[in-house]
Amino acid sequence: MDQMVEALQAFLALGPTVILPVAIFLIGIAFRQKASRAFRSGLTIGVAFVGILLVVDLLVNNLGPAANGMVERFGIELNVIDVGWPGAAAMSWSSPIAALIIPIGIFVNVIMLVTKTTKTMNVDIWNFWHFTFTGAIVYTISGSMIQGLIAAVLFQIACLKIADWTAPMLRDYFELPGISIATGSTVSYAPLGIPLVKAIGKIPGLKRLNADSDTISNRFGVMGEPIFMGLVLGIALGFLAGFPTGEVIQIGMAMAGVMVLMPRMVKILMEGLTPVSESAREFLKKRFGNEDIYIGLDAAVAIGHPSVISTALILVPITVGMAVILPGNNVLPFGDLATIPFIVAFIVGGAKGNIIHSVIAGSILIGLSLFMATDIAAVHTQMAIDGSFSIPQDTNLISSIDQGGNLINWLIWRFFELFN
Repeated sequence: MDQMVEALQAFLALGPTVILPVAIFLIGIAFRQKASRAFRSGLTIGVAFVGILLVVDLLVNNLGPAANGMVERFGIELNVIDVGWPGAAAMSWSSPIAALIIPIGIFVNVIMLVTKTTKTMNVDIWNFWHFTFTGAIVYTISGSMIQGLIAAVLFQIACLKIADWTAPMLRDYFELPGISIATGSTVSYAPLGIPLVKAIGKIPGLKRLNADSDTISNRFGVMGEPIFMGLVLGIALGFLAGFPTGEVIQIGMAMAGVMVLMPRMVKILMEGLTPVSESAREFLKKRFGNEDIYIGLDAAVAIGHPSVISTALILVPITVGMAVILPGNNVLPFGDLATIPFIVAFIVGGAKGNIIHSVIAGSILIGLSLFMATDIAAVHTQMAIDGSFSIPQDTNLISSIDQGGNLINWLIWRFFELFN
């Protein structure tokens, strides 16, 4: 089992820039594409993800320090440390059930495609760690491998069903036809986030407040374009963090760069994905009568939209403030503050880009996530100890907004805790 886990970790360490091209190439061959065409599609998608991850790193490496700078500047002290998604993923893959998640996950996805219970072919294997986390949490409280694997499969099924439901939104608003997103940290905000943001849009007074990227651009001209929005919001974050003037300008430039570069990387991705999607659609229609097939990708393909980035940047200081004032919250936002763009992507899509409505809905849901992350902290910490994860010095409890504050994970954990 240890050797399987090590082999799995070595495979996943290759990252999506290697895993995705291989997966797309094999899918293309399976759906009767010519080898040369399938190889080109895989290679193009790999190159696109190189660009996407570079832009994501640009975002995280600038947003993270600015967010943490605000926490330190305002002297916030809470007793549960948010270790972020990197910590949650690392402790997930160190769990005894980790080696079984990928083969079981692929098998479940294939069965659901054949039985037409999903339209999503999820090639985002790296993000299977979200399923692993849920399984590992249940394994921690039950000691049962079977219960852990059932929990992981339940999380996967929920993600695939939400991916199907939100795929039309990706097509119509994000202009990503044939794509769905089953990333656990993004889809978990859809069941509450989309109805909530639509309800906010019907409230008298609020429904007239519209601030999407197109409206801002039309109203303010050149100064309202995404590149300037990124610059202004980045500079504002730098000032809130108390950074020197030079670093403030650097953060502003980095956010402006994210606004411009991410959509262009996604266009390259679509260039490689379209031939594979067409081949998959034709094959499945002929064999199973299933014409609508979506390729499940990392949520990174959606976070580059100007309204998503703008909403996330505004929510960073709001999240820090809520952590202080919400009674009953013990989580100090830290590692996952830079993950907020992934959290709000579907909320923004549901609001059709209305930044004001998205910020209101995002604030409510992140507030709930803080409570859930606080509630699960003891089990989250025990899972880390069992997996020999290095807990930060002078810290007794850890959690994460990404997965510890994940609604679907929290509901599954609570169910199995009651069961046990």
